[in-house]
Amino acid sequence: MAKGKTDGLRGKGGVWAPLESSRSARQTAERVPETPQTLSPSYRLAYTDADFLCSEDLRPVRLQLELLKAEAILSARGIKSTVVMFGGARIPAPGQAAWAARNETQKKNLESASIYYDEAREFARLCSEWSAKHHYHEYVVVTGGGPGVMEAGNRGAAEVGAPSIGLNIVLPHEQAPNPYVTPELSFNFHYFAIRKMHFLMRAKAIVVFPGGFGTLDEMFESITLMQTGRMAKVPIILFGEKFWRTIINFEALAEFGTIAPEDINLVQFVETASEACDIIASFYENGKAGKTSGP
Repeated sequence: MAKGKTDGLRGKGGVWAPLESSRSARQTAERVPETPQTLSPSYRLAYTDADFLCSEDLRPVRLQLELLKAEAILSARGIKSTVVMFGGARIPAPGQAAWAARNETQKKNLESASIYYDEAREFARLCSEWSAKHHYHEYVVVTGGGPGVMEAGNRGAAEVGAPSIGLNIVLPHEQAPNPYVTPELSFNFHYFAIRKMHFLMRAKAIVVFPGGFGTLDEMFESITLMQTGRMAKVPIILFGEKFWRTIINFEALAEFGTIAPEDINLVQFVETASEACDIIASFYENGKAGKTSGP
């Protein structure tokens, strides 16, 4: 179909301009006289009717919209690959109080874990320097957009002038984007499933810092997708071996038989940002990922 004045256009940062014909129809609909007929919900244009769009019947459409909007913006920006950073929202920056601690033990543990905030920040800086060599089309840092380790990841990227992505989620308690997410790459999701898809669709590596249920959920889903061949294998790197081996006995799963012995090799442990970067560089430079060039 030939493109004309009624076509939707991508603006800067991949923002979609509305179709001229749709904009005109909406404006016309807003100018009609107020009568019992025009005030009826049935009279609203379907694509401007928030109640209709939020109805149970429209759930498949909402799922599609959440997938499409972020995909369109990332594609327009030319982002081809990402490095995913998962980790706890409750881990504070060094020198800050553990706001989520409920007792002295938690306070001590969380504040000691601030070393991971620093390592996440450093890792994001190093990763973003690689990304700069690819004009920020490859190896772009993506986090969940919130506080803690997520903030550290976006912060590290911002400190070297690099863009980074934040994939926020609507939760019962407020979760505002941290101030270091690139505004044009700050997204918000209702559906965890679609958010997870965007985390992994472009992932060239996944690094996981200590965290809670959300972090574990994201990590195990990533491992499962690779274990079952539904996703190409990329490095899965866990920061803090002592933490992970304390809460998960991978060897026990293999010994019991619920995973294959070789499945343990899907994850690697590191303590520092430089170690993680070396693993990713080795993975791509040594041809383990086919023809894809490494950082």
